[in-house]
Amino acid sequence: MKPIRLAVLTLSLFPLVTLAAPANPGDATERAEKQARMMRVLGLAEELELDEAQALKMAETMRQFDERRRPLVVQVQESARVLKQAADGDASVQSQVDQAVQRVFDARVQLATLDRDMYQALSKDLPPQKRARLAIFMARNEGKMVRLLKQAEREAQREQRRQQRLQQRMQRLQQRGTGGP
Repeated sequence: MKPIRLAVLTLSLFPLVTLAAPANPGDATERAEKQARMMRVLGLAEELELDEAQALKMAETMRQFDERRRPLVVQVQESARVLKQAADGDASVQSQVDQAVQRVFDARVQLATLDRDMYQALSKDLPPQKRARLAIFMARNEGKMVRLLKQAEREAQREQRRQQRLQQRMQRLQQRGTGGP
């Protein structure tokens, strides 16, 4: 994709991401997911030398698959938390280990199926060379998306803890009677 087209595509997608970004600071994960999706679309558009219309069409297709992936990713994350707690010796979750492991494997199978279906949907009208580039891009990009989403989740947790500390301080100040106006 030519640099000017990439710039136009970036500028046309950026307002959509910023408008769709929630105002609540606790939704950093959602914002990061949208930013990662935009970066993925831009990278794909550049890799496959797509024009703006093609890139936007692929963006919509990927968004639909991402919406179907989200509950499965959440299921894997929740199961991973249970397994981590069990591995750390938490007796209250020991009985849930086998179920958590099974949920992780089931979700991963469904995620792999969704990935294959998304590849087929995206590659439908592409020539063989671009289908090969798409497959390579999807394989490379999957790890990046996972890292970005984990980082966003950590940042959201940090922000939530910061907000809780701030609320606690405000409550203490109000209890002392030294709270501001």
